[in-house]
Amino acid sequence: MRASLHNLIEPPGLIRHFLDYPPQGFSTRELDRGVPAFSAPFDLLTTVDPPDRRKLEALPLSRVWRRWCVPYTCFVGATCTEYAPLPDGSADAFLEDLLRRTLPEHSFVIVKDIPTEATLVGDAAFASSQAVREACGRHGFILVEGQALAYVALDFASIDAYFERLSKSRRKDLRRKLKSREDLVIDIVHTGDARFFDEATLLLHYEMYLEVYRQSEIHFDLLTPEFFRAVLQDGTLGGVVFSYRAQGELIGYNLCFVHNGMLLDKYVGFRYPQAREHNLYMVSWFQNLQYALDNGLTHYVAGWTDPEIKRALGASFTLTQHAVHVRNPVLRTLLKPFKRLFEADASWHRQQTR
Repeated sequence: MRASLHNLIEPPGLIRHFLDYPPQGFSTRELDRGVPAFSAPFDLLTTVDPPDRRKLEALPLSRVWRRWCVPYTCFVGATCTEYAPLPDGSADAFLEDLLRRTLPEHSFVIVKDIPTEATLVGDAAFASSQAVREACGRHGFILVEGQALAYVALDFASIDAYFERLSKSRRKDLRRKLKSREDLVIDIVHTGDARFFDEATLLLHYEMYLEVYRQSEIHFDLLTPEFFRAVLQDGTLGGVVFSYRAQGELIGYNLCFVHNGMLLDKYVGFRYPQAREHNLYMVSWFQNLQYALDNGLTHYVAGWTDPEIKRALGASFTLTQHAVHVRNPVLRTLLKPFKRLFEADASWHRQQTR
């Protein structure tokens, strides 16, 4: 995997670990010019708004037609990156090679998370991504609005200044919840630390990741113990692990990466109900902001999930697009009118903007 790919805001080594230790049930590959990709059965209803998904699943014969909604799909990108890493050069040549390599064995080919603005990727990467997006239209791809990526631009001097941007009622609520920090011991260690070579410590961190995964409403990529081992033991990634203990017990951690002047929030592990009782979601948000300020970073990138909560915490959002190629031309035509069902985050973002 080459570090010169556009849109790669993560350390390149993170993709290498993803390719070597893919999520459960996934297979990985490198495409032309070192672009990462993976293949997996993809439930088309994964990103449908939950109320709409329940309505669809209540339709007659859903058990019969539901299995047709899980095509074997090739994704351009990686689940450990916020955007699809894309190459320099001819976008048409890249897509021609992509379809030639993947269509014989995949029903769907998806270029996932193409940026729609330059905010986090820069002007050159955005221009290259625009060229790929335009070329996708020429090669029979359908453009679908993607998810809302939360971030905070660190254009304030202190957490108190950040609080002043929030409403009075929100400030009062957050200050009340943040009092739980008084009962916590917070440690900051880096990936590659000696503690991550202890098998019991690795197992504990993976089990806590699974607790979060199991209570999540959306299940797509289940990371493996081998991936966590490789990442936690790699001191070259710029990884930062924020650990939270209450009464001597580890009740949560947040694995982030510092790269290109940004703090990238990637993985969490929680013990329930202790994490909720100590408001770790809110506590970790402000801990991360403080760390980013202390280290002179420009952005805190907070991921795709829980946009309502992150909006209340003061986050801004940038959207992506997915380019979807359906091998069967009849199915491609039938799916076009329904693409709005897969654009829940974009609809939410438009409502919030209004």
